[in-house]
Amino acid sequence: MPPFKLSEITIAGHRCQTFEPSVRNPHGWSVVFLHDIDAAGLDGRAAFLEQFARHGLTCIAPISGRSWWTERIWADFDPNMSAEQLVIDHVLPWVAEHWGAQPPQVAVAGVGMGGQGALRLSFKYPNKLPIVAAVTPAIDYQQAYYDDDEPCLREIYTEPEAARQDTAILHVHPLNWPRNMWFACDPNDYVWFTSAERLKMKLSALGIPHDADLETSAAGQSTPYAHLMAPRAVEYLVARLERERLRV
Repeated sequence: MPPFKLSEITIAGHRCQTFEPSVRNPHGWSVVFLHDIDAAGLDGRAAFLEQFARHGLTCIAPISGRSWWTERIWADFDPNMSAEQLVIDHVLPWVAEHWGAQPPQVAVAGVGMGGQGALRLSFKYPNKLPIVAAVTPAIDYQQAYYDDDEPCLREIYTEPEAARQDTAILHVHPLNWPRNMWFACDPNDYVWFTSAERLKMKLSALGIPHDADLETSAAGQSTPYAHLMAPRAVEYLVARLERERLRV
């Protein structure tokens, strides 16, 4: 797999990584990629970068630390702006200005913490982010509330129940949802599988169209699973970006 050149920029005072393929898609499609709790952005995501290059997709990955991509202010990230605000109010306008991509030419994707963030933002802003793909979305993040290495959750929520009330599943609107959503979780992932399964059940009960893979497994190993699912996630984004192009 060839190395991929990433660039770094600053948006609203925060570091972001960008990837531009050697040959860009003729329709100007772009992806906002939300990182996992490692806050590594696109570093270590060669499987995704290979697919972005293959399909000519520009990509931007804002770096937010362990923010969980919420709308709550977390001082360690920014004392005046949430991670959600960074994406919606600053990253999307940057993509429109510099790459000429506006909804529905922009998709959002993520892994783990970023996977739940991608779903959550898409549920909240379905007109701005109508296309979403999430791998191993850490939807029930209230489970990490008391983890020693998760200070963010305890600082922005008063208790685990308050966190649960703000998770992606609770932001599903029965009448206003993203037209294109795909998510996948390893059935052997004992931490996050149950919440992915519950999201699927809720969407099905509400009659909301979606695609999900809750069968493919990499023996519960998160990194191999993310590499395995990267082509499927990006291929879904490309197919749905094309569908939105024809719809418009």
